[in-house]
Amino acid sequence: MGPRLLYVFILGAVIAGALMLRVWDPSPVARLRFLVFDTYQQIRPRAFNPDLPVRIVDIDEESLKRVGQWPWPRTVLAELTLKLATNGAAAIGFDMVFPEPDRLSPANALHFWPKSDALASLRAEVEKLPSNDQVFAEAIGQAPVVLGFIAAPQGTTIPETKAGFAHGGDDPLLFAPYYPGAATSLPELQEKAKGAGSLNWVPDQDQIIRRIPMVVRVGDVLYPSLAADMIRLAQGASTYVVKSSGASGETAFGEKTGIARIRIGDYEVPTEANGQMWIRFTHQAKERYLPAWRVLNGEIGKDAIEGRLLLIGTSAAGLLDLRATPLEASVPGAELHAQAIEQILQGIFLQRPDFATPAELLYILVLGILIAFLIYRTGAAGSAVLGGIAVAAVVAVSWYAFDVFGWLVDPVYPTIALTAIYLAGTLFVFLRTERERNRVRHAFGHYMAPALVERLANDPSRLKLGGETRDMTLLFSDVRGFTAISEGLDAEELTRFLNNLFTPLSNIILEEQGTIDKYMGDAVMAFWNAPLDDTEHPSHACRAALRMMGEMQELNARWRHEAEAKGRPFKPVQLGIGLNTGICCVGNLGSETRFDYSVIGDNVNVASRLEGQSKTYDVGTIAGESTTARAPDFAFIELDLLKVKGKTEATRIFALLGDSALKRSQAFIDLSDRHGEFLRRFRAQAWDAAEALSHECEDLDGGRLDRLYALYRERIAVFRHHPPPPDWDGRAEALSK
Repeated sequence: MGPRLLYVFILGAVIAGALMLRVWDPSPVARLRFLVFDTYQQIRPRAFNPDLPVRIVDIDEESLKRVGQWPWPRTVLAELTLKLATNGAAAIGFDMVFPEPDRLSPANALHFWPKSDALASLRAEVEKLPSNDQVFAEAIGQAPVVLGFIAAPQGTTIPETKAGFAHGGDDPLLFAPYYPGAATSLPELQEKAKGAGSLNWVPDQDQIIRRIPMVVRVGDVLYPSLAADMIRLAQGASTYVVKSSGASGETAFGEKTGIARIRIGDYEVPTEANGQMWIRFTHQAKERYLPAWRVLNGEIGKDAIEGRLLLIGTSAAGLLDLRATPLEASVPGAELHAQAIEQILQGIFLQRPDFATPAELLYILVLGILIAFLIYRTGAAGSAVLGGIAVAAVVAVSWYAFDVFGWLVDPVYPTIALTAIYLAGTLFVFLRTERERNRVRHAFGHYMAPALVERLANDPSRLKLGGETRDMTLLFSDVRGFTAISEGLDAEELTRFLNNLFTPLSNIILEEQGTIDKYMGDAVMAFWNAPLDDTEHPSHACRAALRMMGEMQELNARWRHEAEAKGRPFKPVQLGIGLNTGICCVGNLGSETRFDYSVIGDNVNVASRLEGQSKTYDVGTIAGESTTARAPDFAFIELDLLKVKGKTEATRIFALLGDSALKRSQAFIDLSDRHGEFLRRFRAQAWDAAEALSHECEDLDGGRLDRLYALYRERIAVFRHHPPPPDWDGRAEALSK
């Protein structure tokens, strides 16, 4: 599997995994989403409107102090109910259940009286008194009361229905939270009440209440919540209308997607599929509460009660009816129902629209593919910019949807998913880059200096695979008389000799930023200005050649010492070097299964031919004219105008004698001057003058170029008897490679 296909496979798996995880929606993912939605509510909570006709008749700590400990006699609750009713309450909802008879009823109290004849007549009179539950039931019958019940898996009774349900689309019983039974108030109380509402809520795993069921299913019957039934009763409505998937105006594409909205008289409530309504909370407000003791003693009258929907509940900590919301760590349970009623009356809702999840999945898919593509094509930086913009955009859109429309769109999971995609892609590219760097290090570690290998590994783009045309300097080096040397050595000695020879010479090439192409028996080939740019490649190659010649002197001195210690004869090893600069083709050359990073071209052949001519002219290093012109700081002497084997045109060749220090010396300046005059005389066919100048140059040179001048005198002797043609320009033709 190629790297591109592997990248597509891995990133595709990450994107698919992110989408599947969101569809599965495990608890940790949901918690992150809820955390953001909670934060939005904390930033922009619903403002409390004191003009809304919703209040909580609070059995607070002060009320318990003044009236007595809980539970109060139901005659007190009856009194409280009648006071609210007579003062014009539109609906009264009890956020509590009365499943057992009041133990404080007169007849029940008789169980605690002593059995005495003196009390017999009094006992008979007490037994005739109505029970507290009867008194409470009569009060409930005279007031617009909704009694609460708690649907529960362990419930054993079924509440009495007080309202009808109509539905459009799929049966809401399929979607509403199901309970087999409920804990209800006494039948005599239920019978008198005008409504019955569920007190249930379904807290999330963090026990924070964010939603409240507007309908629940108990057995096979649908019931409203306490908040919903108080709104129904206050309007005088008799029926709820539930719109589910498949109803007119509800798009479900044939799927049973659940409940969409519930109509309560003049109010329509959007819900989730299971009939739950998101609560858009306000902070706690004292104005929402009416202390029960003040209602009982008449301090709170008609002005604060008339036309209002009143919930009777408790804020007393000891009664344990406290709940956590996104805004508060602890609020009375009655406040949840009160806030639900408030937002329905205001028409201010939070809702998770049907398109939210598909939109989030589509966003992850599209942006994930785009980020993966950009990472592969442009690297991590460009995709990070896109990712940052994408994250900022989804957060901004999510906040705008919440603030303007009350829509809950999740920005967290898409952000996490895109981050995971980005990290996976970046890790793949990083590992691929490291693998490429290691491949480059391995491929070039034996041929280039470590510093150059590291530069190439850090920027593999400098290595253009497949071949490119570059201006380069070539070096060929060969041991003269290697055949004679090898004949006197066995295989092990010959290997040791070559290793001792090539190791220091190769190190010099690498230190001068050269690349070793190959070893060919006793020869080494190297080049400069590839794969990395080297603007001074002719100079680096010349310096390498001079150092190699200097190294040969040290090697010969060591080998001479070793030979003399063993009593063996020693003949110095001579090295010939050819240098040439010009345009070449360099790259990975070979077959698809095996290739080498090498160089080819006419200038490569010329460099090889120049190395071969070092024997003819008996000089260490011969350089081509282009190399000489582009390395002006070195001491060169023109050798000849030579047509090498395989070439039709002659080229000027030069001997590399030394570095800039030699070039600036007076001795070299004098030699260069006289040598130039010698070549001019020779090419002008002034044989006598040329011959005399050759001897003068020999004296100035100190014997390094004796073979050169002897060669020219041999040519002069031939030309005296066989003159060249009149248009001859002094060129010579190489007879060997």
